[in-house]
Amino acid sequence: MTYKMTRKADPKVGLVVAGVGIVVFGVLLAIGFLIGHPVYLGILGFLLAFLAMAIVFGRRAETAAFGQMEGQPGAAAAVLQNVGRGWTTTPAVAMNRNQDVVHRAVGKAGIVLVAEGNPNRLKALLAAEKRKMARIVVDVPVHDIIVGNGEGQVPLKKVRTTMLKLPRVLSGAQVTAANDRLRAMGDLMSNMPLPKGPMPKGMRMPRGGKMR
Repeated sequence: MTYKMTRKADPKVGLVVAGVGIVVFGVLLAIGFLIGHPVYLGILGFLLAFLAMAIVFGRRAETAAFGQMEGQPGAAAAVLQNVGRGWTTTPAVAMNRNQDVVHRAVGKAGIVLVAEGNPNRLKALLAAEKRKMARIVVDVPVHDIIVGNGEGQVPLKKVRTTMLKLPRVLSGAQVTAANDRLRAMGDLMSNMPLPKGPMPKGMRMPRGGKMR
């Protein structure tokens, strides 16, 4: 299934992966004949070729997956769900009627607000969310990331690595306390009567209405 998905976005993936395997195996086998140990080097070449093929395929599959996700509503939330252990993610803590969205992740680096949508509108949305949190959590660093490929933005495929590079300044107990306070504050999805499942295309917030 992963190969089929990757091949749709990267038609040459099969040839590239096979080529890598053949080259690695061929080089080591040739070295084996030169030094008089073709069997040993052949076995080693087979193992290393398989490893190289797996690595190359994994990277191209990841690139293809991000390429298909990029620009899709909720793509950043999907990435946040796979950041790793130690992070608690809450999708869509803030949203406007244009479907610009802010997601929240809490970990030892503090609070990270990840926003996707129109960069100009997102600045106001992020500022409002920070003011709301400032009343609930104190002495907790807050970072914000706007997903995109423009200046000052972070590409979707680099969101995870950007978050993992943030300095860890909170203890486990502080992270738990911050999460408890933020849960008590509530979030967009728990306070609004939204239907379950994917958001219908073209859905707009009512004028004058705000999601909190």
